[in-house]
Amino acid sequence: MATKNDVKTTEKEKKPMPFGRDNYKWVLIGLAFLLVGFLLMIGGGSDNPDVFNEGMFSFRRLTLAPILILIGFGIQFYAIMKRPKE
Repeated sequence: MATKNDVKTTEKEKKPMPFGRDNYKWVLIGLAFLLVGFLLMIGGGSDNPDVFNEGMFSFRRLTLAPILILIGFGIQFYAIMKRPKE
């Protein structure tokens, strides 16, 4: 018959953590890149529909923000696939 101490030790040994501390650090870094990329895409509209706003086609919105978002998704992929240190 199993005692309480045996049950506690088997519960700890049963399920190892799927991600290590480094994985979570990379996930947070990736989320920061995604957040900054999406924040850089905000705006570009005009209050008056008869006036065209050139700010919609700026370098920041068309180039920089999508690059940051792709980097963020790449970091997320790395964070998920990285094996935790034993």
